[in-house]
Amino acid sequence: MQIIAFLGMGKMGQPMAYNLASSGFKVRCWNRTTEKLHSLPSILEYEHDINTALSGSDVVISMLSDGAATQNVMNSLDRNALTSVKTWIEMASILPEEATTQATFFKKADTEYLDAPVSGGTVAANDGNLAIMVGGEENVFLEIKKILDAMGRPVLVGPTGAGQLAKLANQAIVGITISAVAEAVLLLERGGANLDSVRNALSGGFADSAILQQHGQRMSKRNFESGGSVRTQLKDLQNIQKVAQILGLRLPMVNKVTERYSALCANSLNLEKDHSALFLELLDRNKITE
Repeated sequence: MQIIAFLGMGKMGQPMAYNLASSGFKVRCWNRTTEKLHSLPSILEYEHDINTALSGSDVVISMLSDGAATQNVMNSLDRNALTSVKTWIEMASILPEEATTQATFFKKADTEYLDAPVSGGTVAANDGNLAIMVGGEENVFLEIKKILDAMGRPVLVGPTGAGQLAKLANQAIVGITISAVAEAVLLLERGGANLDSVRNALSGGFADSAILQQHGQRMSKRNFESGGSVRTQLKDLQNIQKVAQILGLRLPMVNKVTERYSALCANSLNLEKDHSALFLELLDRNKITE
């Protein structure tokens, strides 16, 4: 039985680890704050010490908050803890250049590397139906594909860093579409249309999307319990801007949506709300109070 060390027991990490264990893998969990470890389901093992968690593991999956968090973990590692680790899979959303830096680090320890960020939020994480965008070598991808299959639908999209680039493209589409849906919802509300009926009418058409159906409903119900957080959406948009600058590109819609998420984050109470809470920024922009 393969042993997987899973780092990061957040809203995404815990259901991902649970699905792996339910698929027959032995999963050993670690989290930067230990409180979350004590409430894990019994199917999941855990260790308080990072090096103990990695020791004897075949594969490591990192699902921490960002590249800096993973780098902090890497800096704290005892190289002996990596002796058994054949593959390190970075599933958090980080910069492509951070992925290549990580890959170089682990290559020196004779550990293979894949960057494999995900999309779909907590709903897909719980259902084991995440979109998984993988960067790395094909032979490594094929060797660990069964592990990724337990969490969703993995697709190899290119060399190291390409998974992260694909995730940034995904987040550009998500952020911009949330913005468009927010404007459509507000237009419909103020005009007196039935929002549920409109979503049903648009179902299957060119304007239909998971964002329209799921986030459109969140907006109309004012239910912004976090699936994918405002904080994370802003981080990803800012990473898109960094990559665009490196590539010499101008992305006007990304820039405008980033400004709006930045304004939303000015109120710290919004940071952990669902990213569909961009609707609140639109209400504020229109001086609509509720």
